[in-house]
Amino acid sequence: MPVKRYNWSMCDKLYSYTLIIAEKPKAARRIAEALSNGRARKCLYKREVPYWYFTDGYNYYVVASAVGHLFGLKTNEHGFPVFNYHWAPIWEVDAKAYYVKKYYELLEKLSKKAVLYINACDYDIEGSVIGYMIIRFLGDPRRAKRMKYSSLTTEELRNSFRRLEPLDKPMIEAGMCRHELDWLWGINISRALMRAYKLVTGKRISLSAGRVQSPTLIEVVNREKARRLHIPVPVPSLVVQGKIGDQVVSLELISPKPKSFPEAKSIAEKLRTVGVARIIDVKYKDEYIQPPPPFNLGDLQSEAARIYGYSPARTQRIAEQLYLDALISYPRTNSQKLPPTLNYKEILKKIAGIQGYRLLVEKLFTETSGYLKPRQGVKDDPAHPAIYPTGVKPTKLSADQWKIYDLIVRRFMATFSKPARVRNLKAVMIVDDIKLSFSAKTLMYAGWTYYYPYIDVKAVKLPVIRSGEYVKITRVAVRTSYTPPPKAYTKIGIVKWMEANNIGTEATRARIMETLFTRKYLETRGGKVTVTDLGFSIAETLAKYFSKITSVELTRKFEEYMNDIRMGVRSREQVLDEARKTLLKLIDEYMPNIRNVGIMLAISMGVLKPQKKCSLCNREAVVGSNLCVYHKEALENLKSMYNEWKKVLPNITWRQYVEKIAKMKNAGLWVREVAEYLTLSYQRSV
Repeated sequence: MPVKRYNWSMCDKLYSYTLIIAEKPKAARRIAEALSNGRARKCLYKREVPYWYFTDGYNYYVVASAVGHLFGLKTNEHGFPVFNYHWAPIWEVDAKAYYVKKYYELLEKLSKKAVLYINACDYDIEGSVIGYMIIRFLGDPRRAKRMKYSSLTTEELRNSFRRLEPLDKPMIEAGMCRHELDWLWGINISRALMRAYKLVTGKRISLSAGRVQSPTLIEVVNREKARRLHIPVPVPSLVVQGKIGDQVVSLELISPKPKSFPEAKSIAEKLRTVGVARIIDVKYKDEYIQPPPPFNLGDLQSEAARIYGYSPARTQRIAEQLYLDALISYPRTNSQKLPPTLNYKEILKKIAGIQGYRLLVEKLFTETSGYLKPRQGVKDDPAHPAIYPTGVKPTKLSADQWKIYDLIVRRFMATFSKPARVRNLKAVMIVDDIKLSFSAKTLMYAGWTYYYPYIDVKAVKLPVIRSGEYVKITRVAVRTSYTPPPKAYTKIGIVKWMEANNIGTEATRARIMETLFTRKYLETRGGKVTVTDLGFSIAETLAKYFSKITSVELTRKFEEYMNDIRMGVRSREQVLDEARKTLLKLIDEYMPNIRNVGIMLAISMGVLKPQKKCSLCNREAVVGSNLCVYHKEALENLKSMYNEWKKVLPNITWRQYVEKIAKMKNAGLWVREVAEYLTLSYQRSV
């Protein structure tokens, strides 16, 4: 039955009501429908912004929503350092947020007649701050309560409403502190960079740095530098194949490992001459792979990237849509644990009614005999459990939404299943003093992989072999492999690094990472992350002049401080006071170098020409050299790694080595550029 709609004027006569504040309109609608048994009346403020009202026969209730943060931090001071700020409507801070104003106006009007305020925003640090700021500036925190829920199902919303709690002051304080710290870090370091640029060029430019953003950028830059300075070293190896029964299989050389190509050729010749290997040991071993824990946000983002190639931000956005449709629990959680109070059987029965899942649920009930005990992970979250499907039947899901929903449902089912059993075979064989091995594995019992089939164990047929048997060697070849460069970061890799180093939060990591791309510090090529010239310059500046403030250690320390605030063992003012002192000290150290920073930034953006240009790029050449700092380091690497090449290829000359490096795709970019430059100079000299 369609909801009746009323304009603001029809509901303006309401007074003495409880105002329930949700984080987003879709959540507000679900809360209103759940608490009113579907009888809530929808109104439109200015024919556009929705809110709902209903009565339980004794009291009136109004449900309205924000659209994320309605307040942000602002200062009226110019220059830096700047430590004075105040909270202001968000559109005064960010002109792009002007659309928020009408939601603000509605809540301002509704707050005037409210006798009780309920913060029903998402139960996390951000939701606590969003609701509190509305109540603080538009209402009265002394007459406020908190709703806590992990899903937008009717049952959970009603239970939450029956168990209203006081405002979660420690979480609010921690959330406000996070915003204030990020603001202090961001505005002061960003203004320091922009002042340096303007001092040299006379031009204004938008540059940014951040408490979590900057150490993340420096980490990616360090990885990219290692890749661009990488020199592959040749490694001699053998490709050996043998015939076991009717199967041709790959054999691995265990010993001796050749240290040079002459040694590798000698081993290969012996294998060809003898032609057969005798099996001296055979082991079959069953390995039990335990079910995975239920998803937290990081695990969901990681699996969606691995299986579907989705970016962390895309996965988080889709998961939040599913949550607002009451299809899954709150996704921005670190927990890998499901609460024992959750009715697992009832949820699975509802999932069985969704097309494609009935047979899976029936099999799970049969396998477990109805005894459902999830495998819990080690990570926990004080606010929310792991992500789980609610059992609400989805309608009109997009292809992307369905893929993420299906991952969550299958992972949920897998946690209740039995371990998978994999049989491993390893055979060791000898040819004179040469030892080889053959390894294979097969899936013997699917267990949880039946429900969550994203594991790479194929059901291959293992050969039957015994000690004393002989294996015919069918192929032997000497191969040259090269040491690989460090792996390039992917977007999910950056988020997982942030998680592993305990910087940022589940809610903010993907957004912070995307900011680095928006600012053009990073870019993607072929799904891999690379660094722009501007990104290198910003990172180099931060590492040189703000090394302490952009370190992982300091960022992690303040994360721990904010957790202390949540636990009630440290005050927000204590943390902010330490941040101010740290910033002041570092800015004092920075100021004497501000012109050098401006020159470095201007050159990286092509606005200023270097006094002495690097022979290979547009960067400033190092004093006493015709190369920039990066290409100079690449040249030094080339020289030092020549000795490593000679250990494997004793007869290779320096020129042959350089010419080979110049053509190698897996050599670092800066190394190749130096090698190409040297090769051209050799050719000119002939």
